[in-house]
Amino acid sequence: MELMRHPQLADRLAAAYALGTLRGGARRRFEAQARRSPGLRAIAIAWQERLAAMTELQPGQEPSPNVWKRIRIELDREREAAALGAQRRAPPRAWRGLAIGGAFAALAVVAVSTVLFARLDEQAAAVARVQQERQQLAQQNTQLVSQLQAAPDIRYVAMLSDDRAAPAILVTFDPKHNTLTLKRLGEFREGEEKSLQLWALPPGGAPRSLGVLPPGGVARLAAAEGQVREVPALAISLEPRGGVPGDRGPSGPVLFKGPLVPTS
Repeated sequence: MELMRHPQLADRLAAAYALGTLRGGARRRFEAQARRSPGLRAIAIAWQERLAAMTELQPGQEPSPNVWKRIRIELDREREAAALGAQRRAPPRAWRGLAIGGAFAALAVVAVSTVLFARLDEQAAAVARVQQERQQLAQQNTQLVSQLQAAPDIRYVAMLSDDRAAPAILVTFDPKHNTLTLKRLGEFREGEEKSLQLWALPPGGAPRSLGVLPPGGVARLAAAEGQVREVPALAISLEPRGGVPGDRGPSGPVLFKGPLVPTS
């Protein structure tokens, strides 16, 4: 099923894909269609951007149990060291109280610092992930825009056939890039001393040359939309090498011709 023909379904599937809830065969089918459809890729990327922005609101996390375990170990170690020092030096009771109080204060500072640093590390990692995702999205958007700009916009199509109605050359026109593309379907070859020349056949007017085809399976000719707009048919003639002046019409036989049809 072509998802872009069902916009609401395409939007729901793109949202599920971005959330990670679209799995298994459904996810693979969605990815396969997205590779073929720039519009579907754009919807998926838009959902990924929305979800990426939500990660900035993620609440802080409590320290893991391992952090508290390390704090308890440090407290026990400090108590043992303080008790051993007291036994050796036997300072007055008041000084022992101050020493123990100072030890606990130092341990409290260590504990608070450990928690703060753990939170800072987690926040820094989250920020790094968000920045990386944004960079990836920006790269994907740039690639998508480039692909959309490079994709042809076919507005006119013609199938040129020989006198037996056998398809010989497929012609398409892309007004976005002002390009006529001609693909040979048969095995006809004009030879080294001859050239094929493309003609527009306007209603009630003389044929106008649209260019000479180079040898090979696919040819591209520069043309403005005004040269093909309201032209009902195209033809190809066999001419001397390099073609003939465009204002005189074909000098050789017309080999292929067919109607030019707008696609929209």
